[in-house]
Amino acid sequence: MAIQILYQKVADDIKKNILSGNYAVGSLIPTENELETKYEVSKITVRKAVEQLVSEGYLIKKSGIGTRVISNNLFNKLSKARSYSSIVNEQGILSKKILQVELINASETPLSESFKNQNILYIKRLYSLNDKPFIVVNHYLPMLKAPDEIEELENQSLYTFLKNSGREISSFKDAFSAVNLNLEDQRLLGKTESLALKRIRRGYDNKGNLIEYTISIYDSNKMPYEIEYEI
Repeated sequence: MAIQILYQKVADDIKKNILSGNYAVGSLIPTENELETKYEVSKITVRKAVEQLVSEGYLIKKSGIGTRVISNNLFNKLSKARSYSSIVNEQGILSKKILQVELINASETPLSESFKNQNILYIKRLYSLNDKPFIVVNHYLPMLKAPDEIEELENQSLYTFLKNSGREISSFKDAFSAVNLNLEDQRLLGKTESLALKRIRRGYDNKGNLIEYTISIYDSNKMPYEIEYEI
């Protein structure tokens, strides 16, 4: 528990430096060794703090270069909230596996009318917590080409990938419902029962264009869906 509290404090302080402009967009944050010395914590604590900020879309790690600030305003309206992903990160080791990446026609998506004749980048991921699968994610992203390397997706968040592709989410809407799993998702999640939580997310740019449609299926028995807000 002590490590969890420490890494959250480190992440919060780094984020504060990003939001205040001390770590400017485009600049490199201090090295892992420098952060370890500054906060007097272990390398594991520093890495978990940085990984959280990468998952939230503030940072990107570049091998041989360092960790760069890529945004100081992503979802700032929720800057006093603790996201589901940050809460999950405290529960253990979160891993992501790319199951499928392909360009599809709009007619093959749940929103064929909204996407019309656009080409859609479809990405299917499986999230595991401590090696136990618990989320199946289906991303539908209009007018994007497939990445040259799958590692580009595995090593960064969706919102970092979108930003690097010239798109940035300005707002989103989530809708939740209880659903019965299809056989494929039931197999991927290793569930014997069929009931699960479904979240549909619609992400919009600053002009109101729909640039993300994501269907996520959660095994909430393994990890409840939680978001914490500071009032």
